[in-house]
This record gives sequence, structure tokens and C-alpha cells, in this order.
Amino acid sequence: MFTNLKEALMAQRRLSGSERRAQIIEKATRLFARDGFKKVTMGMLARSCRVTEPALYRHFASKQDLYSEVLVSLKDRLNIHQVLDDLDKSDDIEEVLDGLAMYVVKTYSANTELSRLLLFSALEGHPQAHRTFQDLRGLFVVFLTKKLRSLKRAKKIRNIHPEITARCFMGMVMDCALGLHLWQTFQKNAYNPERIVRNNVPIFAAGLRRK
Repeated sequence: MFTNLKEALMAQRRLSGSERRAQIIEKATRLFARDGFKKVTMGMLARSCRVTEPALYRHFASKQDLYSEVLVSLKDRLNIHQVLDDLDKSDDIEEVLDGLAMYVVKTYSANTELSRLLLFSALEGHPQAHRTFQDLRGLFVVFLTKKLRSLKRAKKIRNIHPEITARCFMGMVMDCALGLHLWQTFQKNAYNPERIVRNNVPIFAAGLRRK
């Protein structure tokens, strides 16, 4: 890592406090997504950022605090609320489903750490697994459930159970997103995100529309 403490301290001074904090979060995101929360240590994080462990603790009191910041940064980077606010303006079920599916599939295929963080947090039984789910997947289910209730009241769609339908649709979309990179080596054909969405959304929308 460093030959001596002086070299380490000089390396730390190359970045401002805010820049160093951002760098730590970026490196931590990659490590947590690659190895999971349990395997990653503060020592590993310090080496990845080329800082001493005491320097790391000056920015984050614990690994748990750093993990929380990783989730917040991902959520902020994805700009999910703006996307959902825009889709909420539409009363066309196919447009809403298409917008949701395209955003999720493209975003998760471009940011592989999202899917891996979801899987690791669930498999490890991490204390923040529920928050990870809510931040990276649950928001879409909540939004679609609310939207389906609204369209159902307006008699734009059939008399379905909004939450069950929302969970099933987002489950299908998330599986497609996972398939684009996590399961790709086990599949013969790799389809691009747009083709997946354009094939599935009209079928789902047609089943929801009121006859």
C-alpha cells in the first residue's frame, strides 16, 4: 500500500474532504457489490482508496454508516422520483408500464452494482436489506400500485388487485434486468433491453385494459 505514514498522508492531501468522501463511496459501492457487506472490511476499503484506516474513519464512523451512504448515493444518482413524477402524469397504462420497464432495464443493465447489492443484502440477511429493497426496487412497486388504483377508479383498467399486479409486473421487469448481466453466461440468447420491453409490455397492458 504505502511505504510509510508520511506517504499516506501526502496522498490524502491530494483530494479535498468532499472529493475524498465521494471517492470512498464510489469505491465502497464497487466492493459491496462485488463481495457483499460481510466480506468487505474497512481495511479493504482503505486500501482501495489508498488511504489509512484512521483517515477512512474520519469520514465514516463505521462500515454500517458507509453502507448507508452507498445506498443514499445510488438512490440520488438514479433520480428515481423525477422519473416516477413524469410517469404519474399519464393515464395510459401501456405508456406507464413502458416507461417503468424501460427505465429499470436500461438503468440496471448500465449499473450492475444495483442488482448485486439487492441480491447480497437479501442473501446475507443484512439489517438494511429492507431499506435496500425499498430504495432500489420497492419504490417502483409502491408507485405502480398507487397508479393502478387510480386507473382502476377511473375505469381505465380492469378490476384487478393493484398491489399483486404491480409486484408481478415489476418482478418480470427485474428478472429481465438481472438476466442482462447476472444470468447472461447461462443463456443462449442475449436480447437488448429495448427488445425485451417492447415484446412484453404490450402483452401485459392488453391484459389490463378494460374491454
